[in-house]
Amino acid sequence: MPMMRSRRSDYSESTKQALVDCATDLFTRNGYASTSLDAIVKRARVTKGALYHHFSGKQALFEAAFNQVETRTMTQLKKAIDSEASPWERALKGVQEYINVCLDPTYQRLVIREAPVVMGIERWREAEEHFSFGIVRSVLEQLIAAGELGDIPIEVTARMMFASLSAGATIIAEASDPKKAGAEVFTALIHMIEGIRRDR
Repeated sequence: MPMMRSRRSDYSESTKQALVDCATDLFTRNGYASTSLDAIVKRARVTKGALYHHFSGKQALFEAAFNQVETRTMTQLKKAIDSEASPWERALKGVQEYINVCLDPTYQRLVIREAPVVMGIERWREAEEHFSFGIVRSVLEQLIAAGELGDIPIEVTARMMFASLSAGATIIAEASDPKKAGAEVFTALIHMIEGIRRDR
């Protein structure tokens, strides 16, 4: 019986994951409004009953896809700044990696374009802060501890930097040439950080 329950649990989890993966792909390609639940279950090769077993509807499925993309992004960013390099070099690497994330079509479509509409602007902001703000604050704290930054109000500075990163993501997502926009956003962000850097 435990083995049967384990197999059933594994199948249920694989079904749920297939739905999220297929929804992520279709939302990226077609957008939220143009993606039907029928298309998602067909792609995932499951029944609609299986979908409703795991999710209350399309919005719940979208939020699961959003959370998956954001979780993957945070893992990617943490890996980028987790090195033996100096805090300053790690900060620069973190900003560059964030620009790379913003160039990803799935991140652009789900997190930047669709989420504010589907989830509502307030819930989207809360979700973004939940996933990203801690990393921004941590990087600034490391820079202060290393003597790279002076006596700055950490909470205010972290929130302003977080807002700048979010604005940069929107600029890249809406640009006709995202790579060019990404390079310009990177340059602007680095100048902003260097503006509060202590003379070395």
